[in-house]
Amino acid sequence: MINLSEYISRRTFIKNGLRTLAAVTGLSIGGGYYSHNLEPKWLEIKHNLISHPLIPKGFDGMTMIQFSDTHLGFQFQLNDLQAIVNKINQLDPDIVVFTGDLMDEPNKYKVRNKIPPVLNQLKAPLGKYSIFGNHDHGGYGSEIYRDIMEKSNFTMLQNRSSRISLLSAEEIFLTGVDDAMLGKPDFKKALSGIPKGAFTIMLSHAPDLADTSCNYDIQYQVSGHSHGGQVQIPFIGALVTPPFAEKYTEGTFEIDSLTLHVNRGLGTTRLPYRFLSRPELTVYEFRAE
Repeated sequence: MINLSEYISRRTFIKNGLRTLAAVTGLSIGGGYYSHNLEPKWLEIKHNLISHPLIPKGFDGMTMIQFSDTHLGFQFQLNDLQAIVNKINQLDPDIVVFTGDLMDEPNKYKVRNKIPPVLNQLKAPLGKYSIFGNHDHGGYGSEIYRDIMEKSNFTMLQNRSSRISLLSAEEIFLTGVDDAMLGKPDFKKALSGIPKGAFTIMLSHAPDLADTSCNYDIQYQVSGHSHGGQVQIPFIGALVTPPFAEKYTEGTFEIDSLTLHVNRGLGTTRLPYRFLSRPELTVYEFRAE
């Protein structure tokens, strides 16, 4: 006599196995065109609400946009960056943050002098801020990257913080740590000078540093680095995740009293493909509770 639940379980297992096989086969045949030419250009604009009792009333309704991991020179090019700048300006943010990996290989990127004229077009009345990613340090790129971002009127938050204030004297703080792979993240230095009880957002290229952030007086962290795995397989997940992005790969997480959001980035690296991991712009709206 056939056990019905055993039969259904076996059928489900076989069906799931066939779906996975079909997905892998599709990626290797027709999916190759999709993952190389279509999905890398298929931008998702993700909306997140940042709601917290420490957010001053004057910030209620204001917006911050995060873009990350452009990796200029690999697959993402200057015209793609211009399109992103246009899109961000259309969304009319109050604050813009870039969370690292501007160029894939900074010392080999031949037209880096053309980047500041594009990034300078970004409009954000409360400021533009950036941090180091591992690729920004790689290839002797640290000073190249810093020079580009400063010429683009971004405030570099390398183990330091910045006060964002309104005419009403209400304030929040942005702080940033150096990259975990090739830099020297220093939380105490980054948080130095921030008054106790001030709403604080941590910018960290590496999402897994959230396990350190949650031990400090930080309410929110925004990160990139992972590309959402860049290529995901149904029922398996991300094929490859880089160091310091193995625990938190994409999306929003609650870690004790800290909220973390991991942006999937815009460009690609190593392989010029995205599959089930669309490029992302994140729009954060502040809500005073």
